[in-house]
Amino acid sequence: MPSKRRLEKPERKEKYDRKAKPKFKRQESWRYKRIKENWRRPRGIDSKMRMRVKGWPPSPNIGYGTPNVVKGLHPSGYREVRVFNLEDLEKVDPKAEAVRIAHQVGYRKRVEITNRARELGIHVLNPVKPRELE
Repeated sequence: MPSKRRLEKPERKEKYDRKAKPKFKRQESWRYKRIKENWRRPRGIDSKMRMRVKGWPPSPNIGYGTPNVVKGLHPSGYREVRVFNLEDLEKVDPKAEAVRIAHQVGYRKRVEITNRARELGIHVLNPVKPRELE
């Protein structure tokens, strides 16, 4: 659950990136063609991965988690807010939030929302392409 704390300025996700997470592999997937690499938790009683034996690939655990400060943020650093109409734009905080125009919004209203967001200084994550603007 993202924290309710309001951000003064957008936090950059990259600022909080730690060392890269390993690609978690399914146990023995490198050994058999029929087993895909998609992660599955090892559950066998003698499983080396479950027992975290040295030399075996790492398993996902709480230590690889995202810091709470950036949890739920868009990579741009803004919190995402879904917008359906022009009234929804008025409730958005331009310093900390960016809008994503909902999928079911039609072309004409999408253009209106994009133009109004520019006037208010709100970042739009999926704007109408500039060549399509009227």
